[in-house]
Amino acid sequence: MHIGIIGLGKMGNNMRARLQKKGIEVTGYDPNPDVTDVPSLEALAAALPAPRIVWVMVPSGKITDDVIHQVAEVLEPGDLVIDGGNSRFTDDAIHGEFLATKNIKFMDVGVSGGIWGLENGYGLMAGGDADDVARAMPIFDGLRPEGPREEGFVHAGPIGAGHYVKMVHNGIEYALMQAWAEGYELLDSRKDLVTDVTGSFKAWQRGTVVRSWLLDLLVKALEEDPEFKDIQGYVEDSGEGRWTVHDALDRAVPVPTISAAIFARFVSRQKDSPSMKAVAALRNQFGGHAVRKS
Repeated sequence: MHIGIIGLGKMGNNMRARLQKKGIEVTGYDPNPDVTDVPSLEALAAALPAPRIVWVMVPSGKITDDVIHQVAEVLEPGDLVIDGGNSRFTDDAIHGEFLATKNIKFMDVGVSGGIWGLENGYGLMAGGDADDVARAMPIFDGLRPEGPREEGFVHAGPIGAGHYVKMVHNGIEYALMQAWAEGYELLDSRKDLVTDVTGSFKAWQRGTVVRSWLLDLLVKALEEDPEFKDIQGYVEDSGEGRWTVHDALDRAVPVPTISAAIFARFVSRQKDSPSMKAVAALRNQFGGHAVRKS
């Protein structure tokens, strides 16, 4: 099998390398001349056997929209485009309908694994027609972790289902990371009692009900920088957490833990909190409570 990949950043480049190790020929295109295999999308299409499979691995939003429209101009009827980035699931139907006007197939695939996917494999969540899934299965088998297929790959449903499942996956990830972070802060605050914070986390890696890969990564981070002296407590969000909360609100599904996790990231970006200033001012107004002057 021979496929194309558009977007050779951290994820795309590693995915290319993993597929090549699995015996799948990959031609990659990226605007960065240091990593690209071909100079243009036209050259990418010319290099691939028909019917083509092109995997798009670029940032969500306008960049993905632009790439979908650009690649449609160089592909032919019967070709298949797979959006493997973190696009919002509502964009998938739009992309699928647009490509269908040119008789080009479309799938969405949520990809989890980060920078460790090259070595460990990627968890894959696909949305699309069953025939297209079957056609691309050698790619999925090359990317997913070793072991039973159903433990690293799912055909979640029609177009949009793959990115929806990945969105919820990331919402859960936000909540889990926040729980680990809060536990760390509480343990770190009691150094008068807990003299080995890193060791405490490390002791949970085997046999406990909270053992997980995120725990393993937290232990690794603590061993590298036990006090996190080289890291500022400023946390961005890539969108999926917000989208999870948005959809939960639309469906009246309570997700308090995920919501709290995304709000905690917003708090991390504030040098001073306008809302807490308002609370302090109100306490001063109704009760004469002292305030700290800025």
